[in-house]
Amino acid sequence: MINMEPINIDGHTFLSISVELPKTNLLVVSNDKGYIMCGALDVALLNEKLKDRKVIAGRAVGVKTIGQLLDAPLESITFEAEELGITTGMIGREALLKMI
Repeated sequence: MINMEPINIDGHTFLSISVELPKTNLLVVSNDKGYIMCGALDVALLNEKLKDRKVIAGRAVGVKTIGQLLDAPLESITFEAEELGITTGMIGREALLKMI
């Protein structure tokens, strides 16, 4: 099952997407500038092989719901996210607000 719905964080709208897969869930919260995602995100790939795309993204691991993703510390981030002031360890919702 795929679920997409808008969520509001401090007056800003983001899109949450969850995809139920066998034995795991794929979780993403995004806006038009960047996104945070569950452990399925390959930050190294974005930073190395797709660096020219300048993707703004962060990854949280061990999360099973959108709520957990929003409240989890980011385990890794892209170089472009770092340029916005997003840091590893920053909570997901705080990182999203830096993407405004």
